[in-house]
Amino acid sequence: MGLSVIGSVFNITGIAINRFCYICHSLRYDRLYSSKNSLCCVFLIWMLTLVAIVPNLCVGTLQYDPRVYSCTFTQSVSSAYTIAVVVFHFIVPMLVVIFCYLRIWALVLQVRWRVKPDNKPKLKPQDFRNFVTMFVVFVLFAICWAPLNFIGLLVASNPVSMAPRIPEWLFVASYYMAYFNSCLNAIIYGLLNQNFRQEYRKIIVSLCTTKMFFADSSNHVTNKIKRKPSPLIANRNLIKVDCLKKEGGW
Repeated sequence: MGLSVIGSVFNITGIAINRFCYICHSLRYDRLYSSKNSLCCVFLIWMLTLVAIVPNLCVGTLQYDPRVYSCTFTQSVSSAYTIAVVVFHFIVPMLVVIFCYLRIWALVLQVRWRVKPDNKPKLKPQDFRNFVTMFVVFVLFAICWAPLNFIGLLVASNPVSMAPRIPEWLFVASYYMAYFNSCLNAIIYGLLNQNFRQEYRKIIVSLCTTKMFFADSSNHVTNKIKRKPSPLIANRNLIKVDCLKKEGGW
């Protein structure tokens, strides 16, 4: 879980920086994000993700939590480490993403309200739709993960007194709310991206067609079985025929 969560945070941050460079600095985008540089960025993101989860093994914060029936990050083990995790794995990345998207929104509004044409870069409709999609993904991610992270800060401020005061239902709700965020991405892409909607339709049609095929095949086999007489009835009929033959002297 830690690898996927931190990887999601860093990837969302990397995508926000990429969109910021593409929309706000489009003239330098091809040079900044060449094929080689893009591969380096992806490699760097996942290397940072791997490095970020290593301290968990040393500090011993991964423990079984009976409240969620899972081995997860325990916020009360080390106050300093919990604060560092929340700051560097959530707050700082979110601030970077907010800065990037605010600059993009400022440019979007500037382009939409522009009256006289000039040489400034113009935002294509497809680029705007992609930006809105990623912005919604970020907003929902922040909303879903903020409660659990703020609970972590409260617990880390004074583990002895604060940990028992956090209601169990609140922690459980924030925990499952955070991980439920992964289920929302497919819905967001389907609602806001036409390509995803088309592929979803293909998948649904394919599943329905397959289901109808198996249903027809099953009905056909069932009907054949019903029409075929059972061995017991067939044997009884043969016995009756033999008896009639003997009685008639055949």
